[in-house]
Amino acid sequence: MSKSDIRICGLGGQGVILAGVIVGKAASIFEDRFATLVQSFGPEARGSECSAQVMVCDEAIPFPYIRTSDIFVALSQGAYEKFIAEMKEGAILVYEKELVKVDDR
Repeated sequence: MSKSDIRICGLGGQGVILAGVIVGKAASIFEDRFATLVQSFGPEARGSECSAQVMVCDEAIPFPYIRTSDIFVALSQGAYEKFIAEMKEGAILVYEKELVKVDDR
């Protein structure tokens, strides 16, 4: 079974949820894989923390929540600090270089 856990985090208005939708739909439509999206966002329209958890798998997904990520996309410093510890060993980190300062973890 091939599975990818993708966490995209940032601030409202950055396209975090839309990015999760696009990744999940692309995997479903073009790769014929199963995909789930769990989204979280604050009550504000813009500027509050938000995240998208996308799970892509060759088989049906019984539990859609990500515990550790294979791919972590950080679009804000707060998101980076909150979720960096939940990356798997050897995971891929993608970040907005003007908004996120990475450390040597």
